[in-house]
Amino acid sequence: MPGSRLSVVVTRRLPEAVETRLKELFNVELNESDVPFSREQLVAAMQRADVLVPTLNDEIDQRVLAQAGEKLRLIANYGAGFDHIDVQTARQRGILVSNTPGVLTDDTADTTMALILMTMRRFKEGSNVMQSGDWNGWSPSAFLGARVGGKRLGILGMGRIGQAVARRARPFGLQIHYHNRKKVHPAIEDELEATYWESLDQMLSRIDILSINCPHTPSTFHLLNARRLKLMKPSAFVVNTSRGEVIDENAFTRMLRAGDLAGAGLDVFERGNVVNPRLRGLDNVMLLPHMGSATHEGRLEMGEKVIINIKTFADGHRPPDQVVPAML
Repeated sequence: MPGSRLSVVVTRRLPEAVETRLKELFNVELNESDVPFSREQLVAAMQRADVLVPTLNDEIDQRVLAQAGEKLRLIANYGAGFDHIDVQTARQRGILVSNTPGVLTDDTADTTMALILMTMRRFKEGSNVMQSGDWNGWSPSAFLGARVGGKRLGILGMGRIGQAVARRARPFGLQIHYHNRKKVHPAIEDELEATYWESLDQMLSRIDILSINCPHTPSTFHLLNARRLKLMKPSAFVVNTSRGEVIDENAFTRMLRAGDLAGAGLDVFERGNVVNPRLRGLDNVMLLPHMGSATHEGRLEMGEKVIINIKTFADGHRPPDQVVPAML
């Protein structure tokens, strides 16, 4: 669409610098209230826009896409994950989809390490006692956690984030194990001193900590079901900063409550922002409100990628971060 000024609808508030730049380049409609769009509002936006900039809260399924207007030609997702968008249906309707990969790797890996430390060392419980004013002084037997060094860390999904987690974990003395669709390059394995497990079941039975870093796809939905979770040692910890749908959350919650797992650090949940109430109140569970990528730098870089994707499309080229079939 060279020469035309695109109409762009943004479904949530973005960093001010990103919004300012979008307004300089395009005819932009911002969501000043920052309240998530209803399905009706989302459909209406897609009927009047050339480009939609959604976030992970916007469920763009087949029914929504069926009502999209003829103008809509690009969905420039503000985020790396795109499982909330029916990419196949969008492609069939001639609508391109782009995302913002790569910029959140370090932030998410930092969050993973923080959750590992907080859950294993029971820092949440210690902080709660201090905040409530109930601390009665040091005791030799109080808040005894697990030493991190020397433990086996199993990484489920050895992509960019999984490798970044491994690089952070090694200086803490953790032994790196991983399960992936295929082995990583030998040079990466050597650098990380990582052991590959073709069988996820065998890895789960041997590790002390599981870090989930794989995307949500049909093949990973409930990949960690009740049977697989029961393979893990009762002393094992689970950290998930990827997608909540990878775990059967009901089975997982039952095991945590029964003491069949030592603890968990969770930044994502199976039903999005609806957290299983039985997870709340557990001392051995650290819950975060999807903070894995919540840094000023990361959010700005995401916005910059969105702008580049839209600008490239406006200039008549395919967005550099277009979601292609190989990614599905």
